[in-house]
Amino acid sequence: QVQLVESGGGLAQPGGSLRLSCAASGSIFSINGMGWYRQAPGKQRESVATITRGGSTNVAEAVKGRFTISRDYAKNTVYLQMNSLKPEDTGVYYCNADVRSIYPSVLRTYWGQGTQVTVSS
Repeated sequence: QVQLVESGGGLAQPGGSLRLSCAASGSIFSINGMGWYRQAPGKQRESVATITRGGSTNVAEAVKGRFTISRDYAKNTVYLQMNSLKPEDTGVYYCNADVRSIYPSVLRTYWGQGTQVTVSS
């Protein structure tokens, strides 16, 4: 099996920064795309940023210029650097990864358990 474990959430003031990490572990043969999503109270989950196996990134308009996604291939980890945080960035942040496991050799999407980010003064 494959597990995704997020860390780095918490409370930040408007204008502040946080860095989220998501490490994949388990029976991993390879990882394709990885990404970050968020869900604010009463709203649907939305994509924040994604990164392909080749390193191409896609960032939501709402966070463009403030958030940066990156990955460490050796550590099977994806990061989300969040700068200039705004109260509307508050929500639960989830990472996901498209993983091909060693056995059985199937490709499926896994999700982390989520980490709370609260931006408030």
